[in-house]
Amino acid sequence: MQKNTRKNILELFMIMLGCAIYGLSLDMISAPNQLTDGGISGITLLLRHFWGINMGLSSLILNIPLIFLGYRFMGKRLLTYTIWGTLWLSFFLWFWRLIPIIYQLNLEHDLFLSAILAGTLSGIGLGLVFRYNGTSGGTDIITRICQLKCGMSSGKVLLFCDALVLFASLTYLDLKHIMYTLVASFILSRVMDAVQQGAYSARGLLIISDQYQQIAQMIDLKLDRGFTYFEARGGYSKVNRPVIYLVVSPREIPAVKELISAEDPKAFVSVIEVHEALGEGFTYKQKQRHFIIRK
Repeated sequence: MQKNTRKNILELFMIMLGCAIYGLSLDMISAPNQLTDGGISGITLLLRHFWGINMGLSSLILNIPLIFLGYRFMGKRLLTYTIWGTLWLSFFLWFWRLIPIIYQLNLEHDLFLSAILAGTLSGIGLGLVFRYNGTSGGTDIITRICQLKCGMSSGKVLLFCDALVLFASLTYLDLKHIMYTLVASFILSRVMDAVQQGAYSARGLLIISDQYQQIAQMIDLKLDRGFTYFEARGGYSKVNRPVIYLVVSPREIPAVKELISAEDPKAFVSVIEVHEALGEGFTYKQKQRHFIIRK
């Protein structure tokens, strides 16, 4: 019980922190440098430009009906975290406007730098929100509803919503600023994935060889890595044979290739990207990383 409580407190704090960083990016970089955004955030920027409406207030007002609409489609925990994230994002969109640093970072002379900073900060903020099971409301709720009711892809729904907002933003922004917004959006997606999925990526290897026993033994003895056997059947030969699967850090790949080549130069090896690896050797009691194979 105490462990779950501490976990919930950590999640709520990190969602708040993520909303603070995301709100800072919108107030400090996007708004002063005329970069827009997708979803509800883009609409708040549009309302601020035409009618001078405070972004925090408009964000809160726009999210209230969406939260009521999504009530029946979200579990109690997700709904609570959505309300929490929405309230904090609205607060920080109002709060950061009161800080003088907002007016000291006008980067209009360099839209490329503005796009990089906006994408990086927004990616870090939203990445933290999603990593700790939260949402910032807005189009996330619409996506959830369309996914459950219509079976639509969440990526397609988000893309459609963002495209509508960007198209509407052409009423006050020229094409150049929209293109730099797309640069910021690309950076945002990459940074958000990195934050959400883990600080580093691992590599998975599938190894098919007649000398699988010797290769497995060397992996255990010289690399000190665990592995798993998969039972596979050749598509042409119809012969059953084990396939070795193991996960290593990227810097260990050359050592594994050298080891395999020494045992069986004709072995088939497939290297795949693993976005996050959990468990012994990666998240705790991490084994020593080898730059060369132990002799």
